[in-house]
Amino acid sequence: MKTNYHIIKKIYESPNSLVYRATLKENNNPIILKILKENYPTPSELIRYKQEYEITRSLNVDSIIKAYDLQRYENSLAILLEDFGGQSL
Repeated sequence: MKTNYHIIKKIYESPNSLVYRATLKENNNPIILKILKENYPTPSELIRYKQEYEITRSLNVDSIIKAYDLQRYENSLAILLEDFGGQSL
């Protein structure tokens, strides 16, 4: 499967997800890529992740990170988010 982004480095890992700094291939814009950690997530994990994306995308407020897209990643899902240059705490 071809991706439209290039992963630069991992910036965070939780029990459920991996977060990477990346760039879009088409225009080199920076993004944050949040990927479910499980190679074979359960249907309920996939539903929760889709809901997280939809809720984040629906919040159109300047102080909240923008969700750009939800894409298939191997057997899982990845959320493409705005990268405002922040650092993980």
